Amino acid sequence: MAAAPRRHVRLNLFAHACGHHAAAWREPGSSVSRLGEIGYWEELARIAERGRLDALFLADGQSIGTAGVERGPAWTLEPLTVLTALARATERIGLVTTVSSTFWDPFHAARLLASLDHISRGRAGINVVTSMTDDEARNHSMSALPDHEHRYATAAEFIEVLQGLWDSWPAGSILADPDGVYVDPARLRPPHHHGESFQVAGPLNVPTPPQGRPVLFQAGASEPGRELAARHAEGIYAVAWDLDSARAYRSDIRNRSAAQGRDPEAIAVMPGLVVHVASSEEEARRARAELDARLPVADSLRQLSFFIGQDASDWELDAPVPALPPLEEFTGPKGRYATVLRIVESVRPTVRELLGLLAAGGGHATVIGTPESVADEIERWVDAGAADGFNLMPPTLPGGIEDFVDQVVPVLQRRGRFRREYEGTTLREHLGLPRPQPFESRA
Repeated sequence: MAAAPRRHVRLNLFAHACGHHAAAWREPGSSVSRLGEIGYWEELARIAERGRLDALFLADGQSIGTAGVERGPAWTLEPLTVLTALARATERIGLVTTVSSTFWDPFHAARLLASLDHISRGRAGINVVTSMTDDEARNHSMSALPDHEHRYATAAEFIEVLQGLWDSWPAGSILADPDGVYVDPARLRPPHHHGESFQVAGPLNVPTPPQGRPVLFQAGASEPGRELAARHAEGIYAVAWDLDSARAYRSDIRNRSAAQGRDPEAIAVMPGLVVHVASSEEEARRARAELDARLPVADSLRQLSFFIGQDASDWELDAPVPALPPLEEFTGPKGRYATVLRIVESVRPTVRELLGLLAAGGGHATVIGTPESVADEIERWVDAGAADGFNLMPPTLPGGIEDFVDQVVPVLQRRGRFRREYEGTTLREHLGLPRPQPFESRA
């Protein structure tokens, strides 16, 4: 019996500030002075497109984070504005942004994303999140975030409204008949949504997007987050420290989606991946160590305190990590906390060692090595059922994505694991995802 063909890897650039290492902006010659220049983001998108990556992803937050703004850059330009500019600067690469269902109005979000999909000719995607901090809530007329359960219930309703709005003005209803009507109103499908969080009549005032709907991503790791992803997500940005935890997560999502009548193959699970690549492993490790050395310990301890929901500022650096509460008792963002628990359990690091492991990517999988060894690890995860691809989190930008595109991508291409040219024009085609069934043909 012939062996099954090896699956192609999906690759996405998560472009963030000067790079995902917390000390990236401190390096000589870093991109820190360019973060407000659209040319910088265009450069990143063009590098990723040269590597034939599936998409470029911009995360978003609703607060500058005044308690930590001195530690380094996070948000500079509004992502949907940036992606609209990138749609004109690129031709094929997908364009994905974060939208908070806790703070955004669904009609506004649907209109902006549909417009981006039209402008980019079918390359838009949306990562729906529930937001993480009370600082963000206070910028939106709230004293604090709603509780976890309420936020996810709102997110599910938010997605339902988005889908109804994107389906509500079918392109086929536009007749543009000079001797008759512009739109056949009988073919409009306003959602008339009346829910707990949203009241939206519709229809949307932008016709159905070229992809039918922008690709829907999700990143939740908690129980309600997994349920939401299994029910709605087409792509998932996951947090996984090692192959075993990644495989368990992907298997769980696939089982949940199948139980809801969905095809698990229509969901692309893409854990975050931090790559340090050089011509030798020694050189790659030296570059990583130099980055780590630029990060003030106090900054690292503050980041750790945020991840674990308690003050770690007085922890002894060269002692073992103190006992942490079980995941069930943690009330903050559970995905990252679960990763910290996993690292502590598997590595048994000192506090200083844990800080180094969290410095780039905050606990996402990290690979340090040559182009061949990095490609080996990517293939190992995909072939083991731990991932469909990866959300690349370069430690520095633009250097980190240039290194990956110029060194790792050619290896994957030679091995037949990654495309040499784009075969489609839309993000759905890049990811091998079906076009959603139009509203007017659903039962």
